[in-house]
Amino acid sequence: MSTHRFAEVGVVLFDLDGTLIDSAPDLGAAADRMRVQRGMPSLPLEQYRHMAGAGARGMLSVAFGMTPEHAQFAELKEEFFGNYERCMTERTHAFDGVQALIEQLHHQGLRWGVVTNKSARFTEPLTRAMPLFASAAVVISGDTTPHAKPHPEPLFEAARRIGVDPGHCVYVGDDERDIVAGLAAGMGTVAATYGYLGLKADTSAWGAHASIENPLALLHLLG
Repeated sequence: MSTHRFAEVGVVLFDLDGTLIDSAPDLGAAADRMRVQRGMPSLPLEQYRHMAGAGARGMLSVAFGMTPEHAQFAELKEEFFGNYERCMTERTHAFDGVQALIEQLHHQGLRWGVVTNKSARFTEPLTRAMPLFASAAVVISGDTTPHAKPHPEPLFEAARRIGVDPGHCVYVGDDERDIVAGLAAGMGTVAATYGYLGLKADTSAWGAHASIENPLALLHLLG
């Protein structure tokens, strides 16, 4: 864990998948169902997990070795989306420590919110279904603004909706694009190395102000 401490923080913003929630089991199941329906053998979740942060592109690359340039990619992406919509709350859960972290932020008088590249088609029903998000001050999806991360606009929009200066926000994410967006928005940045890319990526090269190996470690960086 980094020893950097953030002063004058009023709001903590989080990426969603791989940072607050482990959605890999449902994402993998949605793609794996497509394999099985085509007579292909099922793959273990661990083969899907490391690509969960890449959404449909990642899942279809694991399931079928398919890139977005493939002639059938758009068709299979929609099939994947349909599968995911039907199962996206069946196995998805908050990472260990997230619930306690949110409770502690509330106890310390800090507001919190979500800024994700996941489209509202999925973000809205998913966050409504999970009690964890009832206290979120804002939820910004990948299509809430004209730009998605690594562009800083979604983070600016979150700060505007809450009514706080971006400089008084900290953004926590498990992907390099989260840190790029946070830095561009003038926010404090924290790399969540327990997320999907933590083992694979060199998170120390992202330029984040700090990093955490588990959700509750964030509390040591605030104040």
